[in-house]
This record gives sequence, C-alpha cells and structure tokens, in this order.
Amino acid sequence: MADRETLPLPLEVRARLAELELELSEGDITQKGYEKKRSKLIGAYLPQPTGVEQSMPQERRTPVTPSSSRYHRRRSSGSRDERYRSDVHTEAVQAALAKHKERKMAVPMPSKRRSLVVQTSMDAYTPPDTSSGSEEEGSVQGDSQGTPTSSQGSINMEHWISRAIHGSTTSSTTSSSSTQSGGSGAANRLADVMAQTHIENHSAPPDVTTYTTEHSIQVERPTGSTSRAAPKYGNAELMETGDGVPVSSRVSAKIQQLVNTLKRPKRPPLREFFVDDFEELLEVQQPDPNQPKPEGAQMLPMRGEQLGVVTNWPPSLEAALQRWGTISPKAPCLTTMDTNGKPLYILTYGKLWTRSMKVAYNILHKLGTKQEPMVRPGDRVALVFPNNDPAAFMVAFYGCLLAEVVPVPIEVPLTRKDAGSQQIGFLLGSCGVTVALTSDACHKGLPKSPTGEIPQFKGWPKLLWFVTESKHLSKPPRDWFPHIKDANNDTAYIEYKTCKDGSVLGVTVTRIALLTHCQALTQACGYTEAETIVNVLDFKKDVGLWHGILTSVMNMMHVISIPYSLMKVNPLSWIQKVCQYKAKVACVKSRDMHWALVAHRDQRDVNLSSLRMLIVADGSNPWSISSCDAFLNVFQSKGLRPEVICPCASSPEALTVAIRRPTDDSNQPPGRGVLSMQGLSHGVIRVDSEEKLSVLTVQDVGTVMPGALMCVVKPDGVPQLCRTDEIGELCVCSIATGTSYYGLSGMTKNTFEVFPMTSTGAPISEYPFTRTGLLGFVGPGGLAFIAGKMDGLMVVSGRRHNADDIVATALAVEPMKFVYRGRIAVFSITVLHDERIVIVAEQRPDSTEEDSFQWMSRVLQAIDSIHQVGVYCLALVPANTLPKTPLGGIHLSETKQLFLEGSLHPCNVLMCPHTCVTNLPKPRQKQPEIGPASVMVGNLVSGKRIAQASGRDLGQIEDNDQARKFLFLSEVLQWRAQTTPDHVLFTLLNSRGTIASSLTCLQLHKRAEKIAAMLAERGHLQDGDHVALVYPPGIDLIAAFYGCLYAGCVPITVRPPHPQNIATTLPTVKMIVEVSRSACIMTTQGICKLLRSREASAAVDVRTWPPVLDTDDLPKKRPPQLYKPSNPDTLAYLDFSVSTTGMLAGVKMSHTATSAFCRSIKLQCELYPSREVAICLDPYCGLGFVLWCLCSVYSGHQSILIPPSELETNPALWLLAVSQYKVRDTFCSYSVMELCTKGLGLQTESLKSRGLDLSRVRTCVVVAEERPRIALTQSFSKLFKDLGLHPRAVSTSFGCRVNLAICLQPHRLGKLAEQGTSGPDPTTVYVDMRALRHDRVRLVERGSPHSLPLMESGKILPGVRIIIANPETKGPLGDSHLGEIWVHSGHNASGYFTIYGDESLQSDHFNSRLSFGDTQTIWARTGYLGFLRRTELTDASGERHDALYVVGALDEAMELRGMRYHPIDIETSVIRTHKSITECAVFTWTNLLVVVVELDGSEQEALDLVPLVTNVVLEEHYLIVGVVVVVDIGVIPINSRGEKQRMHLRDGFLADQLDPIYVAYNM
Repeated sequence: MADRETLPLPLEVRARLAELELELSEGDITQKGYEKKRSKLIGAYLPQPTGVEQSMPQERRTPVTPSSSRYHRRRSSGSRDERYRSDVHTEAVQAALAKHKERKMAVPMPSKRRSLVVQTSMDAYTPPDTSSGSEEEGSVQGDSQGTPTSSQGSINMEHWISRAIHGSTTSSTTSSSSTQSGGSGAANRLADVMAQTHIENHSAPPDVTTYTTEHSIQVERPTGSTSRAAPKYGNAELMETGDGVPVSSRVSAKIQQLVNTLKRPKRPPLREFFVDDFEELLEVQQPDPNQPKPEGAQMLPMRGEQLGVVTNWPPSLEAALQRWGTISPKAPCLTTMDTNGKPLYILTYGKLWTRSMKVAYNILHKLGTKQEPMVRPGDRVALVFPNNDPAAFMVAFYGCLLAEVVPVPIEVPLTRKDAGSQQIGFLLGSCGVTVALTSDACHKGLPKSPTGEIPQFKGWPKLLWFVTESKHLSKPPRDWFPHIKDANNDTAYIEYKTCKDGSVLGVTVTRIALLTHCQALTQACGYTEAETIVNVLDFKKDVGLWHGILTSVMNMMHVISIPYSLMKVNPLSWIQKVCQYKAKVACVKSRDMHWALVAHRDQRDVNLSSLRMLIVADGSNPWSISSCDAFLNVFQSKGLRPEVICPCASSPEALTVAIRRPTDDSNQPPGRGVLSMQGLSHGVIRVDSEEKLSVLTVQDVGTVMPGALMCVVKPDGVPQLCRTDEIGELCVCSIATGTSYYGLSGMTKNTFEVFPMTSTGAPISEYPFTRTGLLGFVGPGGLAFIAGKMDGLMVVSGRRHNADDIVATALAVEPMKFVYRGRIAVFSITVLHDERIVIVAEQRPDSTEEDSFQWMSRVLQAIDSIHQVGVYCLALVPANTLPKTPLGGIHLSETKQLFLEGSLHPCNVLMCPHTCVTNLPKPRQKQPEIGPASVMVGNLVSGKRIAQASGRDLGQIEDNDQARKFLFLSEVLQWRAQTTPDHVLFTLLNSRGTIASSLTCLQLHKRAEKIAAMLAERGHLQDGDHVALVYPPGIDLIAAFYGCLYAGCVPITVRPPHPQNIATTLPTVKMIVEVSRSACIMTTQGICKLLRSREASAAVDVRTWPPVLDTDDLPKKRPPQLYKPSNPDTLAYLDFSVSTTGMLAGVKMSHTATSAFCRSIKLQCELYPSREVAICLDPYCGLGFVLWCLCSVYSGHQSILIPPSELETNPALWLLAVSQYKVRDTFCSYSVMELCTKGLGLQTESLKSRGLDLSRVRTCVVVAEERPRIALTQSFSKLFKDLGLHPRAVSTSFGCRVNLAICLQPHRLGKLAEQGTSGPDPTTVYVDMRALRHDRVRLVERGSPHSLPLMESGKILPGVRIIIANPETKGPLGDSHLGEIWVHSGHNASGYFTIYGDESLQSDHFNSRLSFGDTQTIWARTGYLGFLRRTELTDASGERHDALYVVGALDEAMELRGMRYHPIDIETSVIRTHKSITECAVFTWTNLLVVVVELDGSEQEALDLVPLVTNVVLEEHYLIVGVVVVVDIGVIPINSRGEKQRMHLRDGFLADQLDPIYVAYNM
C-alpha cells in the first residue's frame, strides 16, 4: 500500500493491482503468488528494487482452497476496515515504527499453556494446508529460500527459547518480517533474552515436549548456588533459598527483561501532588506550560443561506404523498433488489398512497375494540422491518404518519439475547410501545416458542405483533379518509440512538422539523422531481431515512434501494445500478466506496457521468477522506467528476449538520486540513507539523444547512464560544433538528436547549441550539470540518484522544491484515482516577502466537509515537467473537461490559500499566530517626501511651495446682499413675467417630517405661541424645514422647511422609532428622517399611538414615530406673516447623519452659481432671503439639484426639464428636474450619436431624500463627449458629517460633459469667489500610473506604508480657503505631537449635533489649507485626482488657514504593474480583509484584483475569502488578497449618515448575 506515492502508476496497472488484491483476499492466489505478480507489475515504476522488499505487506498466510462461488468469501480473509484506510497514515505508522526500531524495546512474551494456544471459535476456518505452507513459512521473504541467512538462524534460536517458554511444540517460526519492517523485531528481542541466558546447547533444538527441568534449555547457574539438580516443585531443599534464590530459569530471564524494559524513563515527569482525603498522595497531572494554547479570535456563528420557500412545496409530507399518489400514481417511488441484484419489486406512488391509507385505517380501527382501541393518535408503535425490505417499511412508516401515530423504527431482534437488544427494549418500554408493525417474512423469521408465540425479548415490553402486508388488512370504508393537516409541533417519529455507555435514547422529531429538514435537503442538494437516487444506506434511520424515504417522497423521486446483503455478495452492485438507471444521486458510506475499489475489475461498461452528487454519509469521520480520494482516483476515468463527491455530517440530535453542495465550478478545490495530532489532543488546531508523522488529514463537510445557524462551543463546562483555532463541539440552531430525548427532560435540556455564550457571558441568540455530538471547527470560507465525535472522546491525563484515530493507527500497523476484517474496538475505562485506553481486536484465525505478540508490541509503539499516549490494555479475541451490532459492526459498549466483567475470553492480552499509570502516590520517604527523648516527649504530649500489655501475673494466682510442685512433666506423669491410675487421659477417635484407642495414667506410664527400656537396650542411647518420633497423629506418639523423657533423651516430633506423595514429603522428614542430629528414629512398623521402600530410595539416600526402632513390638521388661534431669533448664524437647517463608526452624524448649507453658494454659482455659477437651490439630509443632501431648498429663483433663486427616473422609467427624461427648472446649486449625465450612455448608439440616448440637461449646479456639482469618471464622459461626453454636464461642490464639502461645482466648459463656471468670468478647476493629502501609494505626468506621477488619488474636496468657517495638530501631512504639510484637515470658523458647550454631541470629531473636525506655528486660522478637489496643471491656478482675492485633509476619511483608504491604490484603482484593478465582498468593521478585491466581473454570477464562487483577490492585492498593500467573486449582502450596507457602511458590515459579495456564508480564 505504501508504495502508491512513489510514482504515479498508470490506470491499467492500478486496475490490475486492485484485481490482484481481490484475488488474494478471496484466497484465489497465495501470498507468494500475489507478491510475485505484484512486484512484476510495479517493478518498472519503482525507483530502486530494494523498495519492493521494504514495502511488502509482511504477512505469512497458508493458501486456502479457492472458494466455490465467485463472491461468496469476499471479505472473509480480513481486508482492512474500510473506515480507516489511509495510505498516508500507513506510511506515517511505518515510519514511526522504524524510529522505534532503533530504540530496541524488548517486551517479554507471555507464556501460555499449549491447550490455550489452540484457537477457539471460528465459523469457517480451514486448517492450514501444511504440505504447501510450512516449508515457506520460516524462510526469509526474498530469493534466499534454500540457504538460511544469518538472521534466520538467530530467529530459530529465539524460536526455541520461546518454545521452551511456552512449553509448546508448535512449529511456528518467528515471522521474518520483524527483521525487515519496523517494530521490536525478533532479533532485538532475542538479543535481550540472550543477554540473560547463556545457552550452552547450540547443536540441536532442545526437546521441550515435557514440562520437566531435565529437558529445558541448560542455563548456567549463578555461582554460589548449590550444585545439586534442581529439585521438583515444593521440595524441602528449596526452603533454604531466601532472597538469593539460585534461579536457573527462563522465567527469571523474562522478568529480568521486564525489569530492564521498565527501567526506561516514563514519559511524564512527576509533578505536584494533591491530597486524597489522607496523606495518601495521588499525583495529578498539571498542565504542561509548553502545551499549545488557542490564540485565535473568538469565532463568529455561521449562518446558512435563506431557506427559499418554493410555491409548490407541500404543507406537510403526508400532503406530498397524497398529491403524488393521486396525480401520478404510476410514477415509480421505490425499487427493491434481490440478492442477485435483479429488481424484486417496484413500489409506485399510487400503491404507496393506497397501502399507507390501509395501514393507517387498520392501526386505528382494527386493534382492540371499538370502545377501547389499542392505538390512538399520538401513541408510539415499533417498526420492525429487515434491511432487505424497504417497501414494507415505507408503507408502514407513511401509514403511521397518516394515522398520526409515532413510528419508532428499530432493528429486527434475531435472538432473545442480542447485543444491545435489551436496551432497545427499555426504550420501547419507556415510550409505552404496545404494538409492533412488521412484515410477513420478518414475522415468520422471529424466534418462536413451541406454541408458536413470539417470546418476550429480554428487557422488552409485552408487544402485539401486527403484520402490515395488504392481504392481511381489511379495506377502509369508502367514507373513511385520513386527516391530512399542515405540519405542526406534534412528534412525527422517534429515531433511536445508542450512547457510549450502551444505553439507547429516543430522539423525537416533530412534523414541522421533518418537513423543514426535507426542504433544506432539497435546497442544498438541488433535488428536482422524478430524479433517480441510489441508496445503499440503512433506510430506517439517519441519512438513509432522510434522503431515501422522506425527501424522496416530497420530490416524487425514484429510489433504488440496495440492501446490505447484496453489497456483501456484490460490492459493485451500487455502481452497476447507477449506470443502469443513469442515477443522478447516490447515498453511500466510505466503506461502500472502498469495497467497490477492491472489487473493481476492469469493468468496460462503467459510466458514472450521470451522477451529479455522491453523498458520503460518514463524511464526518475524518478517515473517510482516503476512501473518497482513492475512489475518485480510480473512477475519474469512468466519468466521475471530482465536484460530485459530497461528504455530509449528521447526528441523530441535529439531523443533517452540514453538507458539501454539488457545484458546477470545478476550479474551486474542496477544503482540506492537515492537523497536528499533538495539537488536537490539546484541543488546538495547528496546521504545520514538524513531525509529519502524527497528523490527521480532514476534509470539509461543506457549509451550514439552509435556514440554520452554527457555532462551535467548548466541549465541557459552560457552552462558551471557541476561538477560531480551537476544536469544540458543533451546535446548530434550526427548526430542522430533533427536539428532545423522549421522556428524559434533564438530558434534553443539556443537549437540545443550549444557549452558547460569548467570552463576556452574553448569549449569542435568544433561540436554543442543539449539541450535535460532533467535534470540529469552522474553517475559512465557512466550511465545516469534523475531527471526531464526542462519543469517541477519551480524556487521558488531561489530553483528548479520539477512539477512531487510535483505531486507524492500530489498523495501519503491518501486517495490516492481521486484524480479522478490521474488527477492532477502542474504549476507555476508569482506573485510579483517570481514563485508560483499552484496545480489543479480533485476530485472523490463522495467526500464530508470534504474529499476535509482534503485532501487539508494534501497535503499542505506533500509538505511543503518533498519539503520545500509552495503551493500558491490548486484548486479542478469536475471529467472530465480539458482540455485533445489527449491521455487523462491533457493539462497543457490550464489548466494554464483557471486558470489565471478565467474560470477553481473549486469546492474547498485553497490559502496560507501568507505562500508562503516572498518577500513583509518591513513594514514602522514611524520616531520619529521631532520638529516644523526643519520642517519649512526643508520646506524652499527644497523650499516647507506650504500647505494652501483659497477661495475669502468675505469682499472684492462688490455685490448688498439685502439678506445680514437680519440676518435670515425667514426674507429673509418675505421680498421676500412682494417685489416679485408671483416670483416662487420652481418647483417640477414628474416621467413623468410634474410639480407636485410649490411655489411662497408668497405661501411659507403663508404655513409656517399656519404650525407655527399648531406647537404652536397642538404641544404646546416652542422656541427652536426640530421638526423632515419626508417628501418625495418635497415642503411640504420646507414649513415645514420655518414653524419651523417661530415658533422658530429647524427642523431636516429625510428621511422617505421605505414602501417596513420598517424593515431596520424605525429603522434609530426612532434613529434620539430619538438622536435629537425631541419634535414632522411633516409628511404627508401617512407616518403618515406608522409610526403606523403593519409592523412598528414589527420593532420598536411604542408607544414611540413623537406626530406626519399631515400637510396635516392645520389650516386656521395665528399665532399671527412670532418668531424672539434674537441672530444670536442660532441654525437654525440640520443636521443628517450616515457617510460611519456607525456613525450617527448630526451637529448644527447656523443662522449666514446658512446665510454665502447661501451667499458663491450664490457668487460662481452666483445665481440671473432670474436663474433656476435643482437639483436632496436627500434633507436630507449636501449640498443637503441646495440647495433644502435654497438657492432659499436666492438668489431668481428658483429651479427645481427632486427627485432622480423618476429616477428609468424614468432614462432620470433629463437630459430631464435640456434640456426642458434650465437650465445652475444643481446639482446631483454620484448615479444619475451612473443611467444615466448605464440606458441610449444605448439610446443616441433615446434621441437625442426626442430633448434632453445639450449644454446650463455650470455647472453640483456632490455633494459628497468623492474622486471624476473620471472614472464615465469621462464616463458620454463621453457618453453625443453627446448630446451637454461640456466636461468641469462636476465637483464635496466636503463637510463633520464639513463643509457641502468646494469646489464647477462651470465652466464658452462660452460667460461668456470673462467677467472675468471664473473658471479654473478641473485639473487631476497622483500620485504614492506607495508614497501615505507613506503619500507622488509624481506626475508622465499619464500611468506610479502604477499611480493613481485624480481629484480636486472643487474650494474653498469664505470665506473658508484650511490647510493640520498632523492628529497625528497636525503640518502643506508641499505641497508634504498627510495630514488631516482642514477648517476655517464662515459656519462651530458649533459642534456635541449628547445626551451625548461628549465635548472632539467635541472640537477636531471643535476647533483645529495647534501645531506650526499659532497657533491662530481655525480650524475644516474634517476627510479627501488630499493635495493641486498650479496649473498653474489663475482664474478671475489673482490669481493662488489652487486645493484641496481629497484622502479619515481618518476613512476609512486602516493601514496595517505600510502603509496607501484607500479601493477604492484596490477595483478598484479588479473590473478590472474579468468581473463577478460588485462591491467590502474591510475592515480590526484584521489586515486581507477582500475583498467582488459581482458576476454577475453563482455561479460556484465564486471560480475562489479567486486566481484572491489575485493575483491582491499582485501585485498592496503588500498586502496579508486574506479573500475573494463572494456575490450576491446588498449585499454591499450603502447609499443615493451612498457611500459604508463598516463598515456595516463588521458588517454584522462578524454577518454572508451576505449569501455569498463562503468565502475563505487564509492561
């Protein structure tokens, strides 16, 4: 296309080229053949042969078999959208892209699962014929077919990389065009990839058919990382990788690439800030001082010529019809065509008159009853006629005029859920329409219910369908005659108009306006009687209705109506009809001219000399100019005169705004302006442009209509007149405009009753003006120019862009035919207080991933160069999937709706928030540290207290605690075995809820003795040796623990490997055994076999296990004497656990701490031997282990043990047990609570009938090491409220590594409340999330924006002191600050147990002192952020109760833009954004935020999530998401406590082990 300007080509060559193009678009020749013939044709006219290479449409297409019918597949191959065709613009875009090429912008390509690469919907898609297509595809276009050039070699290498990234094996080599035409080509992108990944394997492409690490490209690992093979996902060995993850992955190369790209400076520099109702500062765009400003004088309103009243003009349109119907009944009025282009039917004026009368009579008299007619004069009726039946429509329309009812022409609803049809229904409803007139054929084609009824369409009122064919109507009586009066102010008809947001309005046109408009058109177009006019436009509305139905009748003209269906089959049909009928006038759109150009084959008999006027209905679209020029170029030789082309501008509100008059003076050239896009975006007209690239060429649309006044006003705010060099909205004052939006007085006032003012504020006229919705200016000579529409206006950070201009730029990007049939939609969405541009396009069915991605990156660059605006989101959908308007265009508002609700299902998405979003709050600067004294004074002055709190003092509590006199748990057990030998301590339940086994005090003591003997005898262990206990949750574990204490060994409880998943669970076991330096392992017979099995040896080296003792066969004898520790500060046991960040940490618990811990829990929970407590927890670490194994022995209560794994087979097990044993206190984990909520949600009724009763439960404590999950606890409480669960019974506990339980809150309910033991309610507060990011705590009301509910973590245990300290400076903090929770207590752990004895880490965590204030106390740092609140509630002692709120782990918190974010908050926002997101986890990598979402839905929905996730995180957290990863359900790893393992996930992502459905890298 771009070479047309090089040298003028002779006409015959042009014609031949057009023919070639058509053959190509129809698939009659291949792309190769086309290029060969084309270069032959134009070779002689090109200055240098290399130019051929440059300008070739770079497109690879597999040949399609020629279609059977000549015209059948005319445009299916995706010719560009005719509206936006402009060779000049295409050249500009190419030049802009070439510029970019030097700037090498590397965009990481999204990764996509193979199944997603397969295209989804395609109506008629023939699979590519590989035999002929594939050999040519990869070769560089040119002569070098056999020998691959160097560039091709590099392309293939890139191809392997991208294949490896995709994990797909499709053979789509990179389009070689990228290296020749502009754009960030494969080669540059490759260079960037190559820079980060050193590829060792040059010989053959790696096999990437499987998704394992063994087959992927070998990449050298960074030095310092371990040399073992990359472990599988979720492997324990990854736990050690903190921030210096040894990453060996393609993923990180991409992220690196993304980081490099993002380092490019953003366009607008940061400016002033405004305050967003808080210190949160969103940047607001300040006007650029250098931006162009209008300098012209104030414009003068333009007056059209006088409307000359001709004597024989009829007084109304009905009068005209009566006149012609009676004077010349044989004169043809309308000729309709069939799909072969043969005249189907000729409607004469006589028939039109008699039939309209018949319709009028029947509407008024034959609907309803005589007393109660359904339709009275002035009522509205719908006209539903197909586009191929203008005659029936015309008869019905004039029938309505004669009956004085108001026709509302609408489209034929094809299905019950057409795009936009619901809105049409609302319009009909608001107009009070009850009757729809339609034709026989249309009535038969409407969807029917089985009974033959026409169903009520969605949103439509109930309608009576009335067929207007003469044969169905009764003849009017002789004496009946329609009342024909002069035109007055009654409504003549209502034309519907679709707004930007998809709503449909009805514009009312009065009879006088209708008549005046016809007169003005007659005068402007110089219509005379009996002229022939060819109409290609939609006759139901707009220009097609005004010329082809109304003005034609006023002048007794003959209309040849060409239906859209005929144009689709034969685009030349309208030109043939002009020749055949020697038509004087034709009404077309620029698309019809373009189609004629493409289809034009050397037709000998074309002669257009009869045309005196070619009305271009969409002349107001600036992009119509190129179609007009090209059309004139080709058809000038066929008798078309240049002055015949008459663009006009119109709008539903103002009817015809301006039209170019057909002059005889061919010397006066039409007006044109070449405007700078940069100027236009600031609303200013600048003709000269330095760049010559970003320009918009506009043509005039003639002058104002006769009898009208036109002015240009500022588009927003007060309607003030513009200056002469300013773009504004055209306003018209005339009788011939619409008068209102039906039933909407407010909107009517703003549109139809506008009083433009001068700069002094004086109105320019006493008469109201109508806003046209067109943006433009009045040029020299009073010519009107249109630059765009108000509807298409997008205001991005203060600059105005027109959607049509952006569409044109996108369509001009090579390969032009990439967009299927030019179907592209551009709209803006509001995200974070500004409009963001979204482009959605249908891609050709045969386009590869590589094509799509390349096209997208070029479009971004082109729009950036030409419009200087960033595109927020670019989405590609499969061909034929966007919602359509009745005439086949794209339904914009419906597309936007689908996009926003996440049901567009794109097949490719590219988001560029980093480049677009420039109004983020400025990053937080940390203040320089202030001294301790000023902090103390500051707190005193502001009345804040230092945040500290403590549980009850252990020393003051008097209780008859017998166990207190023993220092060691082993002694307590011996004492219980002597005093209460038969008292049951433990009962274990199986999955059926029956007792599997139980232990009394004596049985436990005896078992423990035997185990101690076995350890001494078989294990030959010394005092203080470590023993790993690998048992399933149960009673053996407890016995083995006390056996170790009896033998003087130190037990470590370890979760056994999962038999179904040995590969991932066994390495963790091995690791704990090694790190804890266990001298032997005790376990059951089954697990013993498992540890030595074949599967086990595949996962770990089984030869290095320490001795394994099987406790299923114990020796009969007792040990000689039981071990008694010499010092209570020696080690009792080790507690190992994997933190959420993937760190394995073991802490040392001394005998003193263990006893103190048990005593603290006993006091807090009031545990006595008579109590029963149900425990559904994992017994391997933390509070879960203590409750399962230790507390019963210390306090003597009976523990009912329910292994959480049993709930997977029977979710009701725990609650049934609680109900059956009438338990008052129970402990569970979040995962158990979630299992019950999800698994029993629908079964509460059946559980009730089984007698499940939870009314006795006083405390249900969730044991956790995280922020309380308020949503889960609330839904659990709500769900089981019906089963008697008291809403205040559910509470949480909080523990961490340094102190296994800091808070634990049993609520006292019922009778106990009077006895003074009641703990207060758990309190929920709402804090401002934005303040929290700055480490401040600001309480807000429930439901206020940005509020975050937090639930207190439980009552502080007796003997525990807490202070909130600054994690960086270690200074104490005030109440209103978020800081690290420090704890001082008798049951703190005494340190980490590590192999390396890393003392510095330990001393910091376990022995910290405040930097000022109380510097004596030794605190342990929990590693969790939180705050304290003094609540209004008092506890039993009358003290006010201090509540601790845990916000999140310090390790997990993400520092982004200087602020502290907690992953859970972002995750909560993301999960809410779409119904298909079941789980989400976020983490950071090199300052990029990575969001991983689990998709519960079809893979087609994966890409819908990318924009939604990006939007919600921007809106609610002011953060830009760097990478969005969509994965299958269950990929986000969760540990035994139900916490997300985000660091594991990160390691898995970076090692490319997630097998994601889609990975999007936001630019």
